[in-house]
Amino acid sequence: MAYTAHVDTFTRDNLPPQDQWPAFLFARPELQYPDRLNCAAAFLDRWVDEGRGDEPCLISPAETLTYRELQARVNRICNVLVHRLGFVPGNRVLLRSANNPMMVAAYMAVLKAGGVVVATMPLLRAKEIAYPLNKARITIALCDHRLAEDMERARAMAPDLQHVVYWGSGQSDSLETLIAEASPEFNAVETAADDVCLIGFTSGTTGEPKGTIHFHRDMLAVCDAYSRNVLKPQASDRFIGSPPLAFTFGLGGLVLFPLRVGASTILLEKAGPDDLLMAIMQYEATICFTAPTAYRAMLTKIGDHKLSSLRKCVSAGEPLPKDTFEAWRNATGIELMDGIGATEMLHIFIAAAEEEIRPGSTGKPVPGYEAKVIDDEGRSLPPGSIGRLAVRGPTGCRYLADDRQRKYVQDGWNITGDTYLMDEDGYFWYQARSDDMIISAGYNIAGPEVEATLLTHPAVAECGVVGAPDNGRGAVVKAYVVLRSDFVPSADLTKALQDHVKAEIAPYKYPRIIEYVEALPRTQTGKLQRFQLRQMAAEQSQEAKVS
Repeated sequence: MAYTAHVDTFTRDNLPPQDQWPAFLFARPELQYPDRLNCAAAFLDRWVDEGRGDEPCLISPAETLTYRELQARVNRICNVLVHRLGFVPGNRVLLRSANNPMMVAAYMAVLKAGGVVVATMPLLRAKEIAYPLNKARITIALCDHRLAEDMERARAMAPDLQHVVYWGSGQSDSLETLIAEASPEFNAVETAADDVCLIGFTSGTTGEPKGTIHFHRDMLAVCDAYSRNVLKPQASDRFIGSPPLAFTFGLGGLVLFPLRVGASTILLEKAGPDDLLMAIMQYEATICFTAPTAYRAMLTKIGDHKLSSLRKCVSAGEPLPKDTFEAWRNATGIELMDGIGATEMLHIFIAAAEEEIRPGSTGKPVPGYEAKVIDDEGRSLPPGSIGRLAVRGPTGCRYLADDRQRKYVQDGWNITGDTYLMDEDGYFWYQARSDDMIISAGYNIAGPEVEATLLTHPAVAECGVVGAPDNGRGAVVKAYVVLRSDFVPSADLTKALQDHVKAEIAPYKYPRIIEYVEALPRTQTGKLQRFQLRQMAAEQSQEAKVS
């Protein structure tokens, strides 16, 4: 048996068989890792040991922590986990919070203690929280007290969950109270490089999230591949951005990348376009991570803010339109650095460094990764051909106890579900999603999940949900609804259906457009033909533009 620090071996036991794993590439010198490593020590303890403990690390409106102060808080949380909550290495810990220093401290503490992080977005509702709790058999949750209502509702649905500790409540059993009594000393658990440290749950097209498993070495690899070779940050940089830390895009851009080089990061609980503009100016941020939708929105008010501190801007989460790229460059002088990543891959694997950007193209494979375009049979296609994107590198897909592993990994390659074209120079050009995922303002929304929620309303007999093209958000959720016989279409009913979805699942998933139809297109076997609905939505959007 290979060495593992995990006493609780649930995640290792539920990895897919190794013959279903992708091929992993570690040829580059910066991607060579020892057999035993704890990534939290590399992200945090290293800088204190090297005499840089007093440098700023986490900056927020509420508090600023140096590397030494963050280390002490992380160590205290580690001791609370171990000595008060019965934690052992390998246990899964659910984290729920907006982006703030306590969330980062809790994240690093779970990693340092040899645990497995399962982070969830603040917007998720109870049943969406209960799914990872049960799938990953989570026993401990650390949660911002402002999210207690849905956390408690989820708790009732999760029999394995033994402890829920809230922070910010001011109560005698709050996390702050517990860590005040804990020691600030804790040695990082000597985990194996391939010990699991993160399960990132991603919404799938079936509506059932997939748990993507990542190792300690993966957390370093995305830094040493993309950040080191493409982004090229410096210790003096101040990172800022909008994606939640529960998204691996946000985790990398706002935590892993800055901490890997000893830089600092600005954490905003509210990071809408207006908030981001103000914070960039106030905190003199130098590197920004957000989605194209946010860059477009910021353009309308950019003249009111001084953004001279910015030197790099990264765009991901949805395709970057060429006109957004050009408008941002004209307004700021900065060329947006586009990129594509996936929760299965942990972070960005195709991108372009500033000097290699071609507007409209996603870029080239990040050093350490390989990519190609393939046909439906998995054969490589020549340049200029449109097909499925396949990629491999130092990170890759391993689903937690999920038969869909065989679909994502084929012949050692990760099949991302995106349709691309590669040109003669090796640049990759995005064409479309290959599945039914709706990407709206940087959020991944599974149409079938919205359908399932609408169907729980008494007015809905049938429904189909697709993405409709939208200039502002890239796409919006559109629902085609067949009503039951005792209901009639109305504006009031539309609002009631929208409110119903907002109440049941994350509010951003609600259908912004609802069209009532007599019937839905189906195959002879009764399967919904979403491609026909997508075509209808695209045609209707085009007609609306013309009119």
